Amino acid sequence: MPPQEIATNQKEDIGKIREWLTKQPHLPQNIDDVLILRFLHTCNYSLEQTKQLIDLFYTVRSQAPEIFGNRDPTDAGSQEIFKIIDLVPLPKPTKDNCKLFIYRLADSDPDKYNFVDSLRTFFMIADTRMVLETEFHSGEIPIFDMEGFSLRHLTKITLPVLKKYMLYTQEAHPIRLKQIHILNIPPFLDRCLALLKPFMKSEVASMLHFHLPNSETLFDYVSRDVLPVEYGGNVGKLSEMKNEWVKKVLAKKEYFADESRWKVDESKRPAQNQNGKQLFGMQGSFRSLSID
Repeated sequence: MPPQEIATNQKEDIGKIREWLTKQPHLPQNIDDVLILRFLHTCNYSLEQTKQLIDLFYTVRSQAPEIFGNRDPTDAGSQEIFKIIDLVPLPKPTKDNCKLFIYRLADSDPDKYNFVDSLRTFFMIADTRMVLETEFHSGEIPIFDMEGFSLRHLTKITLPVLKKYMLYTQEAHPIRLKQIHILNIPPFLDRCLALLKPFMKSEVASMLHFHLPNSETLFDYVSRDVLPVEYGGNVGKLSEMKNEWVKKVLAKKEYFADESRWKVDESKRPAQNQNGKQLFGMQGSFRSLSID
């Protein structure tokens, strides 16, 4: 457990969730306290919403093995993604206490880009964050820099996997999404949106902010002082922060390899809880997004 002290009421809530987990044999039982606390925080400490989110978190992952199965940060696919894409959580929150994350191509050669490997690696970084970061922020603001992204990159996206990614990030990922910034938008932005819109909730679409190449409109939302040097800020160089995060992910190799931590056993799901059957292909929302 991280060094930060857990409040008594938080310990009680964790205990209640652990007690509930013992009655859910289909779910992993070895969930870290800090991860349970993150689920609670995302759901504003509503026990019932937290239970729903935990079940959905593991159920969606079990039905998306392309993204969440066979995860090894030392394999060739992950190592290539670490080289060609900057996937970097930034160290300093915004004035509204939101966590920033930058996603951008470090190598724009589309022949090196593998869409599925990029998602698998992205979530290894996310899962590392979830157990290492002990300060829970008010929200999350991803920044996607599209400089160097081409139509050939776009052709690498597979729709069935994109659908699973969109469902998971909008319904089952334990964060409070606040804004999404797209930098250096390309001329073919309409084609990108055409791919995403069938899977995007209206609440999420309303969070999108687009920024033209060489513009400074991002600073209307995010101050320079919380951005890396490459974006006019002073929190450090993106390359150095990336190297530190790669080391953290590599150190979690065994954590990712322990599939008992990540998978649902549908054969053990209680009869009164049949929410896990055929998630993909169903219509509608699986839970209310934590948007406030």
